Amino acid sequence: MSVDLAAYLRRIGLEAAPAADLAGLKALHVAHATSIPFENLDIQMGLPIRLDLASLQAKLVQRRRGGYCFEHNTLFLAVLESLGFQAFPCEARVRKGATQILPRTHMLLVVRVEGADWLCDVGFGGEGLLHPVSMDGASHPQFRNTYRVAEEAGLRVLQSRHHGAWEDLYAFVPEARLPVDFEMANHYTSSHPESRFMTTLTAQLPGREVRRILRNRAYAELRGDEVEGRELAPEELLSTLRGTFGIDVPEGATFRALAG
Repeated sequence: MSVDLAAYLRRIGLEAAPAADLAGLKALHVAHATSIPFENLDIQMGLPIRLDLASLQAKLVQRRRGGYCFEHNTLFLAVLESLGFQAFPCEARVRKGATQILPRTHMLLVVRVEGADWLCDVGFGGEGLLHPVSMDGASHPQFRNTYRVAEEAGLRVLQSRHHGAWEDLYAFVPEARLPVDFEMANHYTSSHPESRFMTTLTAQLPGREVRRILRNRAYAELRGDEVEGRELAPEELLSTLRGTFGIDVPEGATFRALAG
């Protein structure tokens, strides 16, 4: 199956397909990241996560839902390839918020464009990239956030800068992985009882000036290092998912993380 490029571009608010150059990559990346939310509602409602292109287009494009890293970046990879970009997917271990070594349950992309490698990731949620970031090790501001890709004993580590210090987001080996590798990681992430996506409801949407993050009923808005948040009342949850994150949640939906 091929990508319905016209429908995808409408979903992310672009009138025409950009050229397969750095400017085009940046335009696609920020449009996708700020238009399609990061969310795990299907997992919370006991529904399967499917990574075939037909299912991804039906969910993220036609039904105007969101998804998590495997869904976002698998779709984005298909779009990039359809436009003539050279890209490959990698697996990463998330470090942000971790107190121990975690399994490789994150998907990102490396894109070679204009003779250089760029880390692309439209599936890391509200604290992730808006533009691709060069893998040159230098500091790269993106609106209110700053990122770099550092080297560490054969690994590459995506870091963000907060309160004057670098924080690790995730670590990866810049080598191509196969779809079956992500099927395995997707199965663990969407079904293992100790997976954070099984235990926590989340919806996240980054913007150029504000990043909106919901975890269970804790809602926060991030503006650089400034954080403003509050606890939602139970009756506010569905309206917030619909209005703030643009997710078409069915009436009466219940989520396992909030059960009881």
